[in-house]
Amino acid sequence: MTVIRQQDFIDSIEDSLQFISYYHPLDYVKAVEAAYNREESQAAKDAMAQILINSRMSAEGKRPLCQDTGIVTCFVKIGMQVQFDKHDLTVQQMVDEGTRRAYLNPDNPLRASIVSDPAGARINTKDNTPAVVHIDMVAGDKIEVMIAAKGGGSENKSKMVMLNPSDDIAEWVVKTLPTMGAGWCPPGMLGIGIGGTAEKAGVLAKESLMDPVDIQELIARGPETTEEKLRVDIYHKVNALGIGAQGLGGLTTVVDIKIKSMPTHAASKPVVMIPNCAATRHAHFYLDGSGPAELKAPKLEDWPKITWEVGADTRRVNMDELTKESILDWKVGETVLLSGKMLTGRDAAHKRIQTMLQNGEGLPEGVDLTNRFIYYVGPVDAVGDEVVGPAGPTTA
Repeated sequence: MTVIRQQDFIDSIEDSLQFISYYHPLDYVKAVEAAYNREESQAAKDAMAQILINSRMSAEGKRPLCQDTGIVTCFVKIGMQVQFDKHDLTVQQMVDEGTRRAYLNPDNPLRASIVSDPAGARINTKDNTPAVVHIDMVAGDKIEVMIAAKGGGSENKSKMVMLNPSDDIAEWVVKTLPTMGAGWCPPGMLGIGIGGTAEKAGVLAKESLMDPVDIQELIARGPETTEEKLRVDIYHKVNALGIGAQGLGGLTTVVDIKIKSMPTHAASKPVVMIPNCAATRHAHFYLDGSGPAELKAPKLEDWPKITWEVGADTRRVNMDELTKESILDWKVGETVLLSGKMLTGRDAAHKRIQTMLQNGEGLPEGVDLTNRFIYYVGPVDAVGDEVVGPAGPTTA
């Protein structure tokens, strides 16, 4: 019988969520680097360069990869020969406590994005709890944890369908993906769950995204099983769509396709597709009673030495001197380098301003939108001498 300390479990959750907030998995970094090197579209190449540069900056400064620090999803597999040293907290409560501590960490506070009463008042819980926890009792004397922080942009593009048994899954994916736009922030991965029931297919799809990026190795050795063949087929067909990094057109829309399946009813073929964005954040660890998990930090040398230079055709714009007339000269497809004062605001701010104007109240005191840009983003809280907290490289 293995005894796991509750505190070790909570500490491991906290540490892993801080870890993944600023460290990309290196398999994803290498996959984007390879995509960058073979990309032909300059716009897509620039987008991937910014993702990789931002990734290294996050690793160096230990600050979030993206302003949307995600909803916590945790898969916990508990060995039947495991018991906890205390029994006053459930697994859900322990995960939530670790989440709370991670997101309220004063050195690297993470944005709290979870709201209670989702069909009504939608009040922020202030500490990013509760997490979504999937618990499975398995054979063994250890606890296995797979944990991720999933951004809303990619989560909102999830798709579910009940296909007829004879329907082609790859055909449905290729037909559906263009309807998702670029709000899921490609290049990323697609997690596809097949079988079981509607809700189980969703869990399978999400769990598949915890697997490492290995599609190139699979292609090199050749697919053997039905799932492997389907992965390769979908990978090639999706990238042939030319959506590209950040939807700017290009060779790489996905760096991998992940599939998990299970038996289903003879009359059914449930399929769920969940995309993972460029802020791919997940960790995998075990607890065996010897203490909290220790995640090995990657070396900065593992990041590619990619730089982004301001091109000769880049339009420089000082937002403090912006006029409606000057915008008329801008051309579609131009790269615009902004400087000066920028306002930030997202859905809640937009709704509040709209409501105030409709009620004849005018704008909040001190807010003047005349000739101003609103950066549609909710940054992470600033720390130290930061003027503004991280906002990530992909926000529109």
